[in-house]
Amino acid sequence: MKKLLAMSIAAAFAAGISCAAFAQTGAATETSVAHAHALMAQHATTLATAQAHLHHVVNCLVGPKGQGFDAKAEDPCKGQGNGAIPDSTSDAALHTKLQAALADAQSGLKSTSLAAAQADAAKAAAALGDTAAQKPKGGYSW
Repeated sequence: MKKLLAMSIAAAFAAGISCAAFAQTGAATETSVAHAHALMAQHATTLATAQAHLHHVVNCLVGPKGQGFDAKAEDPCKGQGNGAIPDSTSDAALHTKLQAALADAQSGLKSTSLAAAQADAAKAAAALGDTAAQKPKGGYSW
């Protein structure tokens, strides 16, 4: 009986570690994808394109159950986790940077000019690029 209890505890512990590792991997991947879309928004040539990519940034950051998620916009992070912000709650520094990037992306969505949307996208990209989740130079596959 004690052996069964010990094995159950060990299995539960291993599952907990696996879930935590998955959440960290999800947050890193979602952050990387959000960063890529912030850069795309920054270099967009029309306001509509910039805001489409900013929607992708928001969707990757908040996840499908998060406030501000737009189901009509593409979700390039679908299946990668619950959103970078919900998946990063155990990392306060990353969480703070992601919240700042979210505010910048949402500001860009309210912009009425391409230049303003690009400026907000640049701020979001800077916040997202300043995370440990980013790949080394040349590591993107898009």
